[in-house]
Parts: sequence; structure tokens; C-alpha cells
Amino acid sequence: MTVDLHAHSTASDGTETPAEVMRIAARADLTSVALTDHDTLEGLAEAQIVADGVGVDLIPGTEISCEWAQGTMHMVILFLEPGPGPLQDRLWDLQASRSRRNKLIVERLQELGMEITHEEILEEAGEGSVGRPHFAAVMEQKGYVTDFRAAFDEYLANGRPAYVARQRMGPQESIELALASNAVPVIAHPHTLGLNTAAEFAETYQQLGEWGLIGIECFYGEYDRIVQQALADAISAFDLLPSGGSDFHGDYKAGLELGFGRGQLAVPDSVLDDLRAARPGTSQ
Repeated sequence: MTVDLHAHSTASDGTETPAEVMRIAARADLTSVALTDHDTLEGLAEAQIVADGVGVDLIPGTEISCEWAQGTMHMVILFLEPGPGPLQDRLWDLQASRSRRNKLIVERLQELGMEITHEEILEEAGEGSVGRPHFAAVMEQKGYVTDFRAAFDEYLANGRPAYVARQRMGPQESIELALASNAVPVIAHPHTLGLNTAAEFAETYQQLGEWGLIGIECFYGEYDRIVQQALADAISAFDLLPSGGSDFHGDYKAGLELGFGRGQLAVPDSVLDDLRAARPGTSQ
């Protein structure tokens, strides 16, 4: 049986509701799915109701962006339970930072001649946390870009004219808060770290492991099976565990299916078993 440990819903920047993500998981015969919306746990209550009904094991989680000069570091946090806690409380600060950043992006787009309002972005996001994909969708709908990808390439990506940075935690703080919350920190899609050589990856994995990192997302929805296995083999030298997920966003990542990615993803439930056993506070 297979699992998916990286998925997004309308609680952040996906196009399917938390409930529908669970229904899709059931139709795909997935045994477990981690809902990992950006900087929030808001979709979990809705997802849990449906997950219980369709027989899917819901893994609570989130995805956070870390300050990382070399490139992009996203960290998926698994088994992060809703409610008060060290990392849970910090998420409120991150959400406030997102809100401030989003208003500045609207101002940048208006300065660039686009008639886009903050209210339109909120409407596109619905009740979820606003992210750049919502801006891209509105820009495409209004004809300011040819397609969703072009919105990032031309305006929203780091270094482009409408990009605005926001508050981020460093990797060490993120890992330590996750562990203090009895959760499992995992580096998502490691190709985005901006590292170029095996030596650079080795040095980074060594440092992250010393801070307490538990896993690396080796089985990723955009990777072919050769890359997936090579990553899983490489991280074993650093006592890190492989994780895996599609990074499902619904229509915002067209063709990327929950549980299957681009067609070469199949994360065995043994991967989840190992990560669950490594959860802080779990008896070995």
C-alpha cells in the first residue's frame, strides 16, 4: 500500500478542499495522507471528519519556508497536532507575516499597472491562507500573464519585480521547534536547496542532522524513480530517513496527482512507519 506525505488544500494554496483531498486519497487507494498546508493547521479538522469516514489515515502537518541564502528551503513538519505548542504557536507569527507580505505584493502589482485588489486575492483564496499561487491565478484570469507559470517567471519569483520577502525562521529554529512539539521535520524537494555538488549536499545534510533533522523528501512527485532511489541511498550515510509525497496542489500544479505525482511516485507505507517510529517521545 502507498502513502502521500506532502499535500496541500484550499487551507493554503491548493485548489481542492481539505475534505476533497481525503476523498481523492480514498479513490486512489492511499492508506495515509499528510495534509501539509503552508504555515497553518486550519484544514485538519475538516479533513479529519472525511478521513475517518473514508478510511484514510490523516497525518497532521504543515510546510514552512526557512531562511536559506543558497536557494529555497521548505520543511514539511509531520505529526504536528493542532492546538497549543512551541511550533504551533509560532505559526501565528508566520501567518501574520504572510498577510503583511500579501498586501505589499498587491501594491507592487498595482505599481506595475495591474488593476488587482487585495479583495480579489482574498476571494481567490477563499477561507485559506493566501499564497503566491492565488496572485498568479488572478493575474492569469485578468490577462496580465499568458499562464500560471508565467506569473512566477515574470513577476512573483524571487528577484522578479513583484516579489516580496516575508518573515522566515532559520533551519535550526524550525527543527528545534518541531522536535519540541513532538513532530518530525523533513526537508522537502531537496533539489530547490540551491546546492550543486555532492560535497555541498553532504555538508548540508551533516549540519541539519546535527540540529536534529529526521528526514529528506527523497520520493517526490516531480522526481523519476532513478532520482528517488539515488537520494534515498545517499541520505542513509547521514542517519536521515527518506520521506515522500506528491506536493499536490490540485489545479495549481496541473498533472501532479495525489499519491502518484507525475506518474512515477509510489511511497510505500514502510516509509511512514519509519518516520512515525522516529517521532520524538515515541518508544523505540
